[in-house]
Amino acid sequence: MIRIASGLWAAVLALAACGNDGAGTPVVAQAPNVAEQTCLLAVTRETGNSDVMLLGSQFSEAGTLVRVGVGETRAPWQCIAYDDGTIGGIMFMGGEGAL
Repeated sequence: MIRIASGLWAAVLALAACGNDGAGTPVVAQAPNVAEQTCLLAVTRETGNSDVMLLGSQFSEAGTLVRVGVGETRAPWQCIAYDDGTIGGIMFMGGEGAL
């Protein structure tokens, strides 16, 4: 498992997505929670690509499964964030042709 330094949270917050609703009306996404932030940063480091987007997450007592889209094609990655601040299970979830 990897522990993320607490001083990097500001950089992770910059990854929060915003856009529009398709009709040009601005929509600001809710800021990622701590588990999501940790995984966004971890996937950014793992892939070397800072173009990441939170696709979703699912909490459980065992850990929070976070789905992350990477790059223009939003290649699917996942990560598990634990309550103690560690992460694991960072892996690409698509087919090899999508890399």
